Amino acid sequence: MTAQVEEETAQNELIQFSGLILTTDSLMAIPLAHIIVINSMRGTISDFSGYFSFVAKKSDTVEFSAVGYKTGQFIIPDTINNNRYSMIRVMSTDTIYLSETVIYPWPTKEQFKEAFLTLEIPDDDLEIARQNLNPKQLLAKAENLPAEGSVNFKYLMHQQVDKLYYNGQTQPITVLNPFAWAKFIKAWKEGDFKRKKDIDP
Repeated sequence: MTAQVEEETAQNELIQFSGLILTTDSLMAIPLAHIIVINSMRGTISDFSGYFSFVAKKSDTVEFSAVGYKTGQFIIPDTINNNRYSMIRVMSTDTIYLSETVIYPWPTKEQFKEAFLTLEIPDDDLEIARQNLNPKQLLAKAENLPAEGSVNFKYLMHQQVDKLYYNGQTQPITVLNPFAWAKFIKAWKEGDFKRKKDIDP
């Protein structure tokens, strides 16, 4: 008879403890919060809606904890008349101050000094523009630059016009051109073909 009374008493102490866990500032649900009974292996975690429910006993001390929030406790009243108890638990955010961390790109001051002294400062936009407009570089690029499509087209058209102009007859030989001979004689008299060492004093 005594065992039956103790069993009924123990069953009367068990309740279905459930509730919601919300934030204090915006009343938003706190998911995956830990709800455990102190000094026991009983407890649960809240779902993504902040809801939790598990079997507890009257007078149990329940602890609520979540990452980024202050830990709090709640004692289930022993004056509950039924086997259910619901509550809304609000938790305030917990600000954690971390110590300052300074990251240096060089392990020692000597390596920093060496890297600073050997630093090559890149050219600014004005200097890059001056280098791009250097006459020598422009001349070298122009000499190696292939002819564009319009130039090639004009050259081909000139060749075809020359062939059509002398079509059916012998093309003249440049050696027998009197104008070319007159130009050659004039340049020879003016000394255009003399070597530099002959004209230098």
